[in-house]
Amino acid sequence: MTKIKKIPSSEITPEYIYNDRRNFLKNLGLILSSTALSTFTNKSFAALSALPSFIQSKEYKNEKLSSLKDITSYNNYYEFGTSKSDPHEHADLLKVDPWSISIEGSVAKPLTLDIDELIKLIPIEERIYRLRCVEGWSMVIPWVGLPLNALLKKVSPTGNAKYVEFISLKRPGEMIGQKDDILDWPYTEGLRLDEAMHPLTILAVGLYGKVLPKQNGAPIRLVVPWKYGFKSIKAITKIKLVEKMPTTTWMKASPKEYGFYANVNPEVDHPRWTQATERRIGESLLAPRLKTRMFNGYQEEVAHLYQGMDLDRYF
Repeated sequence: MTKIKKIPSSEITPEYIYNDRRNFLKNLGLILSSTALSTFTNKSFAALSALPSFIQSKEYKNEKLSSLKDITSYNNYYEFGTSKSDPHEHADLLKVDPWSISIEGSVAKPLTLDIDELIKLIPIEERIYRLRCVEGWSMVIPWVGLPLNALLKKVSPTGNAKYVEFISLKRPGEMIGQKDDILDWPYTEGLRLDEAMHPLTILAVGLYGKVLPKQNGAPIRLVVPWKYGFKSIKAITKIKLVEKMPTTTWMKASPKEYGFYANVNPEVDHPRWTQATERRIGESLLAPRLKTRMFNGYQEEVAHLYQGMDLDRYF
């Protein structure tokens, strides 16, 4: 097993947030040391030690984190409006306590848990991932979350489970963007089962050492770092394991522009813009654009999932 070098959280997180992390973990009902967060010592996540996380990656380890202000004020979250500033301005209307999430469908042991029960069931970890939006901008975000595969193992998928469907909240009285019919509400998303079971896929409950803000998907959202950002369903209420590929929200809205897979592929342009380059949020508009990497830089870890597939057709 590859030995992972421990990197102090204080080296990757602003000091004022780092000092508050212990309170964050305590509020979640957990007492985890920084070692548990950075070295994945829990045997349940031993597979993670074989993967170079974003923190340990030689190529990305010096990449600057996006600021907390940028991460929480520039968002795609159509439930609160189509402008990037709408979620920050309107998400405070959303009530997230109490909140429960059900895991059902083709499983032997269906579960319905509130957030506290979920976090006590599955230990949380800190991950630094890039988020790449289809429009050509990107962020580097320190997430706090739980591996989705650990949760799915708890419900024991049956042989009929081939895909995982995620369903978000529908509450137009609080999510004011849902008063318009620009999308088919509630928002739905999907992964192939092997994508969902991949150790890089997480359900995020926090970022920057703090509880996940409402405009970023509180109380729980999906993060799949090798896919475009629209594959990041927020405010999840239900997870269903199903036999047939689910038709996701963006597939319904514009099937010629948004496919099921949403893998970052700089060689395939979106019909209305190039995917070859990106701009980091917070940088000057005069700064050179960055070259977009295949699978958002996670090619070594995930390319085997798509071996033999035509990635132009299955976009």
